[in-house]
Amino acid sequence: MDHIVVLVTASTQEEAQMIARGLLEKKLAACCNIISGVRSLYWWQGKIMDDNEVLMVIKSRSDMFEKIKETVIACHSYAVPEIIALPLTAGSAPYLQWIDKSFTS
Repeated sequence: MDHIVVLVTASTQEEAQMIARGLLEKKLAACCNIISGVRSLYWWQGKIMDDNEVLMVIKSRSDMFEKIKETVIACHSYAVPEIIALPLTAGSAPYLQWIDKSFTS
């Protein structure tokens, strides 16, 4: 199995929790960490923006990415939400096995 970490920023803790619960209920993620206090500086519509956001760190498998993306887009308040998947190149065997088992139980 190819495992991934998906990064998603959200505008509020509540929005991140709603997205995380949706992903977990649909068995698209094994775990979603929500990290508050993220400050994001970025280009948007020709201006540099400076916003407080919440970062989601989602552990899953690569075969789930398209459905994760669809779910996030459907629930997200942003016109262009950040949805970035990074491959897990290594991890502890028991943890990776737990990720896999999370989709079958």
